[in-house]
Amino acid sequence: MERTLILIRHAKSSWSNPLHSDFDRPLNERGNHDAPLMGKKLKELNIIPDLIIASSAKRTRQTAKLIAEKVGYNVDEIKWEEKLYHCIPSVFDEVIFEVGDDVKTLFIIAHNPGITEYVNDLSPKFAIDHMPTCGMVGVQMDMDEWGNMPISEKKVFLYEYLAKDDQ
Repeated sequence: MERTLILIRHAKSSWSNPLHSDFDRPLNERGNHDAPLMGKKLKELNIIPDLIIASSAKRTRQTAKLIAEKVGYNVDEIKWEEKLYHCIPSVFDEVIFEVGDDVKTLFIIAHNPGITEYVNDLSPKFAIDHMPTCGMVGVQMDMDEWGNMPISEKKVFLYEYLAKDDQ
């Protein structure tokens, strides 16, 4: 069965309040603008999630909700995963391993540097220096269960981000 994983870095966050902890930083104006645009892009590409899993940090929660609204996903069904907050790449595999086999399309919304490192480990045919804010990488695999992802052949079919001119 073909399965699709969309990895999304949170949208641009605000640094305007130096008293906010990193975990509690909200999106800034650009982030609130970009996340719905990327959700709209996913909907136009007919990439609709069966499940969204996101870091529980404020900026990833906000990004996930804005994208979910645009793709028609119930925001109350987003799974919040604290261990995705500034995690190492192997944590992505841990999170994916727990996904039910009824899920065909999975979105994961997380942070750099872990998301860039994880994306670069997916396929020898694809590499990026830095996942931009609100950037997305889509991967397709033919496998029966998500637990087989580490040993499955992966095809990167999507790399989207907003250039400064698009913002």
